[in-house]
Amino acid sequence: MTHIPGLLDTDAIRKDFPILDRVVHDGKKIVYLDNAATSQKPRQVLEVINEYYERHNANVHRGVHVLAEEATALYEGARDKVAAFINAPSRDEVIFTKNASESLNLVANMLGWAEEPYRVDRDTEIVITEMEHHSNIVPWQLLSQRTGAKLKWFGLTDDGRLDLSAIEEVITEKTKVVSFVLVSNILGTVNPVEAIVRRAQQVGALVVIDASQAAPHMPLDVQSLGADFVAFTGHKMCGPDGIGVLWGRQELLEDLPPFLGGGEMIETVSMHSSTYAPAPHKFEAGTPPIAQAVGLGAAVDYLTSIGMERIAQHEHALTEYAIKRLQEVPDLKLIGPVTAEDRGAAISFTLGDIHPHDVGQVLDEQGIAVRVGHHCARPVCLRYGIPATTRASFYLYSTPGEVDALIEGLEHVRNFFG
Repeated sequence: MTHIPGLLDTDAIRKDFPILDRVVHDGKKIVYLDNAATSQKPRQVLEVINEYYERHNANVHRGVHVLAEEATALYEGARDKVAAFINAPSRDEVIFTKNASESLNLVANMLGWAEEPYRVDRDTEIVITEMEHHSNIVPWQLLSQRTGAKLKWFGLTDDGRLDLSAIEEVITEKTKVVSFVLVSNILGTVNPVEAIVRRAQQVGALVVIDASQAAPHMPLDVQSLGADFVAFTGHKMCGPDGIGVLWGRQELLEDLPPFLGGGEMIETVSMHSSTYAPAPHKFEAGTPPIAQAVGLGAAVDYLTSIGMERIAQHEHALTEYAIKRLQEVPDLKLIGPVTAEDRGAAISFTLGDIHPHDVGQVLDEQGIAVRVGHHCARPVCLRYGIPATTRASFYLYSTPGEVDALIEGLEHVRNFFG
């Protein structure tokens, strides 16, 4: 068995994840390497969600009966847990959405409808990057089309990093908002937050960070990031589907208009006009994802009990080992940084002239689950002149043995295609 310093006790951790014992395709035990798409869920999360529905299910905030009060306490308790997890100055800065995509759309729409000094219009600029997930491209394209604002972006270097050589020309006095990913879901790159935030603050631009691939894998401190908004999603961090988070600075949330209208987000309503509740409820119209939030709170408890620093250390050591092993495979080309420094645990690659979809199908026959395609980051594939990639991504329960299984699987792929 391969010994790598810094790894977690994965034998113990894997006992918490029932799905990792699944057997597929003629008795092969599943090797799950698709964690950047979604993580698996521990029993501790599944049990909390089940208990909520069996014992506490009710709508929140509106009832005075015992179930409504219990549901409200659990829902708002989850907000407290998330706020502590990301070191938010106030629990009221944590907004629950259905995913990170909705969180980013929420910000884009707020800025399109806002009054000065936050309003995005035809005289302003929006800056993103070429490595963004489509969820952090399309909302800004829509905002640009609707308002006439100019959309600009940072390009990529040949080794999969942001090209910041012309940062003062990209982020200018006209820039109203800079939105970028903390960790790339396709390249694995960890971006230089400090340099981008510093330049944005020099020109008075708001900073939005997509932390979907960061929150599950490393300590996330919204205060030290220096951003104005941070978005992430629950299903990638051991939580359920259907729950996302938007953190925003309190003064901005007070000043900016709501995204959706309906119940709960109001203060008073007449047939002529309405006034709105304070944040976070101003941005949580209608019945929220209650059970999902409770499940996310349980996921935060689970991750915190293990320790985000330890999880980051585990993934770094495993990624370093995986890159070394992948570089031994003939005809394999890594897309993105080729060292484990300043990168996350998602590794994309091509294998000669074998199409990634074929690679993924042959690996699946061996019980190895990877992701293939452009990973909702098609501009990256266009930048490097490839149709798609195969992506293996790791998490706290991933093991060196699974990396070895991937390498053996890729040898089988090469032999299969001659």
